[in-house]
Amino acid sequence: MQIFLARTQGFCAGVARAIDTVEQALARYGTPLYVFHEIVHNTSVVEGFREKGVIFVDSIADIPQGARVIFSAHGVAPDVLKQATAKKLFSIDATCPLVNKVHHEAVRFSEQDIDIILIGHNGHEEVVGTAGHVKPGLLHIVQKASDIDSLNIAPHKKVGFITQTTLSVDDTRDLILKLRARFPRLVAPDKDDICYATQNRQDAVKELAELCDIIIICGSRNSSNSNRLREKGEQLGRPSYIIDNAGELNLALLKDKEKVGISSGASVPRRIVDELVKKIRGRFTNATVHNFENPEKDITFPLPKI
Repeated sequence: MQIFLARTQGFCAGVARAIDTVEQALARYGTPLYVFHEIVHNTSVVEGFREKGVIFVDSIADIPQGARVIFSAHGVAPDVLKQATAKKLFSIDATCPLVNKVHHEAVRFSEQDIDIILIGHNGHEEVVGTAGHVKPGLLHIVQKASDIDSLNIAPHKKVGFITQTTLSVDDTRDLILKLRARFPRLVAPDKDDICYATQNRQDAVKELAELCDIIIICGSRNSSNSNRLREKGEQLGRPSYIIDNAGELNLALLKDKEKVGISSGASVPRRIVDELVKKIRGRFTNATVHNFENPEKDITFPLPKI
């Protein structure tokens, strides 16, 4: 048995920033400490903070007047900030800087009074937050090609588009091409909205698909980027599975396999990957582990004011 670890492992810079924000807020202020939505989409991380007394809520109404709240890495709509101010909450914004960039673009397009097409998964927390930065009446959320066919926008109009950061170039390419064909005056963001971590992880799975018989993705099932990794492995012809922790892996899946690839979502602690490797090596005692240099090892984001 050979085990190939994707070159991208552990937290991306945006997730590391959000988690460090909660850790430092706990150290400085203690509990009660509230977090609006899950700080990141990972079961292990969220449960670990719950054990330390962090309270996760999905509504500002659930936070007592004057309490301290952290906004998750996925970002929030301006209305949420207004609600927090009205309740005199002490707020800390852990929104990923790359998500904030998309928010700025949503505002910029809104100021031009042009229709804005947001490519993303309707209902995802990041999409909900970004949508709140778009002027009412201008927003159109597109998830698949048929959604573009249903758009009630005249083809001659100037239209802008933005994207959910946790979609890869592969996820959005065909949709953007279809938008360009339908709207000749389509305006793109100043820079590519795709998160570097999302794209790096997609590229790493492509590498694994060339090397391996099977791919295991470490990630929670409510994690968009983790699910896209599993889908990419399947698209490339490799049986691919997503697990939240090592205990979920059925070792029977590795029967008659010689090369297993392991990747992980951007919000997955490295220890979960290490535990999975340990489990596999417990069954295949002579397994060889192959590592590659992580292209993100030197990328960091400064913490918000805490």
